[in-house]
Amino acid sequence: MFKNIGIGINAYFGAFGLISKLKLWKYFVVPMLISLITAIVISVMAYGLSDNVGTYISKAWIWEWGKQTFSTISNVIGGLVIIVIGLILFKHIIMALSAPFMSPVSEKIETHITGNPSHSHRNTSFLQQLWRGIRINGRNLFMELVLTIPILLLKFIPVVNIFSAILLFLVQAYYAGFGNMDYTLERHFKYRESLHFVRQHRGLAIGNGIVFLLFLLIPIVGVILVLPLSVTAATLKTVEALELKRKPHAASL
Repeated sequence: MFKNIGIGINAYFGAFGLISKLKLWKYFVVPMLISLITAIVISVMAYGLSDNVGTYISKAWIWEWGKQTFSTISNVIGGLVIIVIGLILFKHIIMALSAPFMSPVSEKIETHITGNPSHSHRNTSFLQQLWRGIRINGRNLFMELVLTIPILLLKFIPVVNIFSAILLFLVQAYYAGFGNMDYTLERHFKYRESLHFVRQHRGLAIGNGIVFLLFLLIPIVGVILVLPLSVTAATLKTVEALELKRKPHAASL
């Protein structure tokens, strides 16, 4: 798995050049606007809610002794909760709404890689791609929240909270990479088959998602460029994985 994580990360190094070579930037205009607007809305909401969450958590401490210390810790935890949930929502909202725009881009990249414009795949409409994006990302949003909440509770345990931060980052990375890979997988697999494929290649998903999350640390520019580069990188490695999966089958025919 660690090797595949590295492969997923390295794919980004050729992404910018490939986008320019295939003249794909025009296809990213709407997704980049979706990404920017979503980031602004979630940031404003997060700013307004952070203090409220900290205050709510602090009410769990009913004793007078240590109340100030717990209140301070609660404000930190509350801010972290808002940031984490904000990132989760941001990822899945932009991936779901951008699906109809990202799928054609992914297809053009696949055609370039395979050299086969008549490549066999499932034909889907704009609405089907949108519904697929909503379904996949809705499912991933639920699963990510189920995993994230207990991990956040580990923040209250000294020493353990260090490892929980790493685990939390990897969980977020996995589901970010998952969404990016599905823009390619939706042409080849049905819903259940795609879930199985990503589980088999979770290293690629995590590697792609790690850089996705790091991009979000870059103010404004990161939010705008994160989808074009991450989707291109994910498509490159997902197509390679699909080709490797077909080779044994082709050899047996």
